[in-house]
Amino acid sequence: MPQVIPPENTTRAAAYALWMKAPNPMVTLVKTFDVTRLVKLSKRRQLKFNLLLCYCIGKAASKVKEFFLLPVGQDLVQYEQLAVNLIVRNKTGEVSSCDLLYTDDLEAFARDYLKYTAEVAESCKDRDLSGDCMVIGSSAIVETEIDSAVGIYSGFFNNPFLIWGRYKKRWFKYSLPISFQFHHTQMDGAHAGRFLALLQEAIDRLK
Repeated sequence: MPQVIPPENTTRAAAYALWMKAPNPMVTLVKTFDVTRLVKLSKRRQLKFNLLLCYCIGKAASKVKEFFLLPVGQDLVQYEQLAVNLIVRNKTGEVSSCDLLYTDDLEAFARDYLKYTAEVAESCKDRDLSGDCMVIGSSAIVETEIDSAVGIYSGFFNNPFLIWGRYKKRWFKYSLPISFQFHHTQMDGAHAGRFLALLQEAIDRLK
């Protein structure tokens, strides 16, 4: 179960003091990834590209302990589980939100992805796991290629967030710029950089 942790009992105490009351405590990094392996696996196994990418995001984040500690309101909350959020186009043509629990089992994650995104698209009702999990937001703007995206700071949604567009092909390689926004209380640039490196590693090693 999620627990409120006193900031002074965490490695983020100094960051909490510096950034919790900052006008805009969010930081955005952009990295271009080699997603050739994901594209090939998607075609070979007939799995959605975004499904595989969301799985890799969860896998990389699960190896960075800072992802499990999130500023919520004025508290720091410790979580035991991670989830990845997807924006789903529903049957009305609008969008709904769908949280998926991350599991290291790709087949189980794929089943949940297909099941719950279909349910959300049909029902037009959001699937929210934020009370139980630290949720990593994502938004795939597949209608076009984008070079960069900067998120907004709402003041209440402090979760890390990734945005990407359509992947690009050059010769036999595919690349994808991904924007990663995070709250500076949750992690520093070094932690974010490690996550981005682990994400490329997860993509390269996906079986």
